[in-house]
Amino acid sequence: MINYLLRKTGYALAVMLGIVVVVFFLFNILPVDPARMTQGQRADVQSLEAVRKEFGLDKPVPMQFVYYLNDLSPLGIHVNSHIEQQRYGYVKLIPVWGKKVLALKWPYLRRSYQTHKDVSALLMDVLPNTLLLAAVAMLFAILLGVFLGVLCALHQNSWVDRTLVSLSTLGISAPSFFAGIIIAWLFGFVLNKYTGLNMSGSLYSYDPFRGEVITLKNLLLPALTLGLRPLAIIVQLTRNAMLDVLGQDYIRTARAKGLGHNAVVYRHALKNALNPVITAIANWFASLLAGSFFVEYVFGYNGLGKVTVDALEMSDFPVIMGSILFIAFIFVVINILVDILYVWIDPRVTIA
Repeated sequence: MINYLLRKTGYALAVMLGIVVVVFFLFNILPVDPARMTQGQRADVQSLEAVRKEFGLDKPVPMQFVYYLNDLSPLGIHVNSHIEQQRYGYVKLIPVWGKKVLALKWPYLRRSYQTHKDVSALLMDVLPNTLLLAAVAMLFAILLGVFLGVLCALHQNSWVDRTLVSLSTLGISAPSFFAGIIIAWLFGFVLNKYTGLNMSGSLYSYDPFRGEVITLKNLLLPALTLGLRPLAIIVQLTRNAMLDVLGQDYIRTARAKGLGHNAVVYRHALKNALNPVITAIANWFASLLAGSFFVEYVFGYNGLGKVTVDALEMSDFPVIMGSILFIAFIFVVINILVDILYVWIDPRVTIA
């Protein structure tokens, strides 16, 4: 298991390095001047040069990339000074040359061009909102999707099966941003007096008497929108996997031994049918974090997606790159956890 984890970690680092290279050079070839975006079109030359020097934009692109890798790497070379230590939060390991030291630190995602705040702090402020949204959407999709998938398999070719399969196909085909607009309009506007839900709103709202309060109802429509596509996929995956497992010899043996219907279906068939479903759940949970970008924007929900879309409008590249790298890291970690979960769910799966 240790060798397996080390090998997976090596693959993960290689993937992350590739993403860093692509993302960095992609945003640096765009014909956009971040200094001009922050200072406005009427800024003088001295102000623009000062901003470029502050963010390291006055250096050649290859040199900027080297500095960016040094900031992202847990092991980096930094100036041995109190100001630098406060900025990066590093722990000195060994001196390198002059005032330079090899230091251990958390990855540093730079500062926002617009707000001058640390990107890590900006993302961590809204990350809990996005994680809660993705978790609620995924929980809704899992519970309802597995139940409906088993129901379809147990009533194969019936009107229940055909109806649910047709609806799930429709759910897979509907883009999240389009479904979000329809759901917001229907439940937040047309049926507002019955549902009490709003077309837009963040998880936290301001009350003049209580201050900032959690408004859970603003979570429902975005979670429903995000959960529709994974729900549809889980229904079909569970149905197909259950139909395959129910035809296996060991299921017939279990029934021949006199086990009850529920024991055969839920203790034997469903557990062994969950492997493809687990893969879909894991991948979709990570995808929901990325796919929430436009859904959060449609509903005005203050999360990772809305902050990133706002940064795109303002060409705030450190925020955009930090958000992309964070999502990529979550994808990598979840894939490793899924591989480990396979072994626990199905003993027939080996680490090798």
